[in-house]
Amino acid sequence: VSRLVWCKHFGGVLAVANLRGGGEFGRSWHESGKRFKKQNVFDDFHACAEHVVQRGYTTADKVVMQGGSNGGLLVAACANQRPELCGCVLAHVGVLDLLRYQRYTIGSAWVSDYCNADEDAEQFAYQLKISPLHNVPRERAMPATLVLTSSHDDRVSPLHSFKFAAQLQHTAGAHSTAPLLIRIEQKGGHGAGLPLRKQLAATADAFCFASKAIGATWSD
Repeated sequence: VSRLVWCKHFGGVLAVANLRGGGEFGRSWHESGKRFKKQNVFDDFHACAEHVVQRGYTTADKVVMQGGSNGGLLVAACANQRPELCGCVLAHVGVLDLLRYQRYTIGSAWVSDYCNADEDAEQFAYQLKISPLHNVPRERAMPATLVLTSSHDDRVSPLHSFKFAAQLQHTAGAHSTAPLLIRIEQKGGHGAGLPLRKQLAATADAFCFASKAIGATWSD
């Protein structure tokens, strides 16, 4: 429903990316976005952003990348790699430290998808190349970014968001004129673990941030 609000009242266009790593097109499609092939997922997302611009739906500076949890990892990594492809990033409860995620909460259950940097040098080296926390650009401006997390998220620890936001501000802040902010929900969980009232408040803040970033205005 919230996405329909964005389309109707902010004049937005909704694009949902079907990326390698998902289950839409069978096992081989899924396997081609896991572990040492994780970069394929980011490349597909870059291609989707380029496509909507090339087709004339929008311009790159008005693209808003939004994702949560694994999708938070996605949009943060893509913004690091291709900051020129979007005007705003909304990263909800993301897995952002790929070197240490397996040490927090239930992160050890995800090693079949992400690799495990603790196991050997090859996995460590691959994770280091794509981890959002460890790849914030040092010489380039970043798009407006809002990192959203909850203080009591027991699935993706808020430490991911805390560290990423701090690194983003420290490393990219000097080169960026756009805001690089974090929103921390108090006494809330992981995404759907928030009461409806808090979900609505978080969505309203995210949409207001995005609309300001790309110059969209509300219309009845």
